[in-house]
Amino acid sequence: MSASIPSERPLKDDDTRSTTSEDSELSNEEGWEDVEPDDETQPVVGLFSEKVYPDVNAMLKESKEKHDFDLRKVQKNLGLDFLGTIKLVNYIRSQVKAGNTSPDVTSKDKFDDDVYLKPVLEDDALLYSLDDIEDEEASDAPGGTDAERQVVELQEELERLQTQFSEYRSAVQQSMEEQLSKEDEKLAPGPSQRAQSKVDEIDADYFVSYSYNGIHESMLKDSVRTDSYRDFVYDNKHLFKDKVVLDVGCGTGILSMFCAKAGAKKVISVDNSNIIDRAKEIIYENGFGDVITPIRGKIEEVELPVPQVDIIVSEWMGYCLLFEAMFDSVIYARDRYLAPDGLMVPSHATLRIAPFADPDFIASHISFWHSVYGFNMSSMLTGIYDEALVRSIQPSAIPADSNIFLPLPLHTITVDELSFLKDFKVTLNEDIDALDGFAIWFDMFFMPSRESTIPDNAIPSEMQKKGIVAFTTGPHGTETHWQQGVCLIDHGKKRATPLKKGQTITGKIGYQKKSEKSRALDITIDWEVQDVEKGSQEWSLA
Repeated sequence: MSASIPSERPLKDDDTRSTTSEDSELSNEEGWEDVEPDDETQPVVGLFSEKVYPDVNAMLKESKEKHDFDLRKVQKNLGLDFLGTIKLVNYIRSQVKAGNTSPDVTSKDKFDDDVYLKPVLEDDALLYSLDDIEDEEASDAPGGTDAERQVVELQEELERLQTQFSEYRSAVQQSMEEQLSKEDEKLAPGPSQRAQSKVDEIDADYFVSYSYNGIHESMLKDSVRTDSYRDFVYDNKHLFKDKVVLDVGCGTGILSMFCAKAGAKKVISVDNSNIIDRAKEIIYENGFGDVITPIRGKIEEVELPVPQVDIIVSEWMGYCLLFEAMFDSVIYARDRYLAPDGLMVPSHATLRIAPFADPDFIASHISFWHSVYGFNMSSMLTGIYDEALVRSIQPSAIPADSNIFLPLPLHTITVDELSFLKDFKVTLNEDIDALDGFAIWFDMFFMPSRESTIPDNAIPSEMQKKGIVAFTTGPHGTETHWQQGVCLIDHGKKRATPLKKGQTITGKIGYQKKSEKSRALDITIDWEVQDVEKGSQEWSLA
């Protein structure tokens, strides 16, 4: 729920300077390669104090003498390019602002994060004077007159541009050859290619959907969801103190910031949607740029900056728990990066099923179409029983205690176990006019140790009384954005059978992905009320 370098740079809007050959040619128009001498009297704020110096060289001289910091030397020793030097400056300013007057600059890994592309100081004159630093270093170099040095520099620039052009031409040629070789496949794709293309399209749409504010606003305003993560992290700060945490599908970065605030040494936040750009800004604006490292990409494809992590935190749950198949990625992250004694947050989940009986719901959503202002619109019912609905249903529509059909211990469960056919059994505790369908929901538990277990019929409200953070998405709890899954039964033209209190409904429920890499889910239910009725039906959740 691959890190890309953002295009924003901590320079003025009219600055289009870059390292590409085209931009180098255009830079004369922007004033970066102006033939006139740079203004040496532009005042600059100090790196280690708020003192204002008449120019960059005066500031660098005092930094070297009073703070034993030589910017030119660090720049040269670490081989920093223009952007690297910008990151260095902003890293030092952020460290000093945080009270560290001796920031560690022994490795550029210390400030390689893209958050340091954003200026700490508004209109930081030092960032506009980096060329002055380079020029000063060049003027100190031995050998030749100014004209001779200029000739050498022009020759080196020409060679660099020629190399870049050659690489560009080669890349274009290779791209054209690849396109031509695939032309026949594009003109006449086979069934498997069309299917794969559709899967890729759905996968892309899935990540795009998480780029918009609305979905994140819905999740953040879900206090049951967000409060549970916050409470577990803050109530267990000793678990997070000085630990390395991985946030899979970080979204806006809220869970990452919880962990950072709880004392985590390092938090790595991974997300494959464009929301990661907003997360970077949010993380920086809230002062966690030194702790949290945002990375753009799929967890299966990115390379983390650490070999393993102590804790994995993720809000991966979809409708009916497993819709969207994000849990597959969390399991991959667990198996690839989590330390042997590491902790999954949350640690356990349970899936529940219960009979659904609500004549008012059926009248409103099904019978309604038989007479709409006196017209028969029954054709609108086509396919209405084929899809699982996501609705917030009333407790009164659940005429029996629910049954757990799948427990999920997050530390050990495998991807193969997420496709299943499980038994269930429920007993009616009231009379109903008809079995209208089945309701599905899930409960989540946050245990403080990977050795911790939960009871076989764990109930969140009971666990909360014992001090355990837990929540339900069922109809008897506070409503969440997940609501409940509703699988309506198609009785066809047969009259639905009334059922009595004490009658037992037994059956099997199955989850199956539509295809190997699909995020859609097929749900099948076989059920039987002994000597009364039996049925079998499939629903899609897409």
